[in-house]
Amino acid sequence: MTEFASAFLAVDWGTTNRRVFRIENGAVAATERDARGVTSVAPGDFVDEVARIRGRFGDLPILLAGMVGSTIGWRDVPYVAAPADLAALAQGLAWIDARTAIVPGVSVLTDVKADVMRGEEVQFLGAVAAGLVPRDALLCQPGTHCKWARVESGVIVDFTTAMTGEVFALLRRHGLLASQLQAEVTPGAAFRDGVATGRGGDLAAALFGIRAAKLLGVRDDADAASYASGLLIGSDVAARLAGAPGAVHILADAGLAELYSIAVTAHGGTAHIVDSHAAFVAGVVALARMLP
Repeated sequence: MTEFASAFLAVDWGTTNRRVFRIENGAVAATERDARGVTSVAPGDFVDEVARIRGRFGDLPILLAGMVGSTIGWRDVPYVAAPADLAALAQGLAWIDARTAIVPGVSVLTDVKADVMRGEEVQFLGAVAAGLVPRDALLCQPGTHCKWARVESGVIVDFTTAMTGEVFALLRRHGLLASQLQAEVTPGAAFRDGVATGRGGDLAAALFGIRAAKLLGVRDDADAASYASGLLIGSDVAARLAGAPGAVHILADAGLAELYSIAVTAHGGTAHIVDSHAAFVAGVVALARMLP
């Protein structure tokens, strides 16, 4: 396991995509993103898939994070219960062999709430470790399943998952509104109008309003996708900031980060954008340094 000290590989392995990093002395020496998410790999092919990664990036020890440790991945790795820090993740690593380990996700389970994450925990705790976010903060990673995490003293103490991106994708593909939502989402007036309406809380009715606006000639379909995105993101942000708007640190690529930043600001918060890839690298580097 001491091989991780100087050079190793790290994979942020999601459902549909993955990103591979070659880390040397704590810095990224090479990286690659592709569409080989876990659903693209047959259940028995992960050994060969990891061998191919090593063939391209070097025969090095490897840390795997994300959905590769789920029921649809290579091995179903038990979650670490929140509150969780990097040390808890290191203790919960699932070792395939002496040079290959899968990072556990984090879970929350109470009388009123059940939630899980895989992969985002590395980014959230990495952002803290690298000083990209404060040790006490509200963190947001937008995406198909948007994650909102509260860290206190550098520890993930609670989090919430919102299916914001998935709902938008489903509306685009199926149902009454699909034909209206094919335009590109842009951060203009229609999106901001949607954010403002989304704050009202009556999301189901507001979504049907997109259909009514078309029939009554109120809104052009070119703006419908942006408005719908604003509704969903605005509703998501409003729920998270209800009663206590403050700073939100958004870990995302530029496009989604801008949309969420607009929504956070519109709801009285202050948005800070963080490089999610830098956060992931900081997290896996910190984990590697904890290994004996």
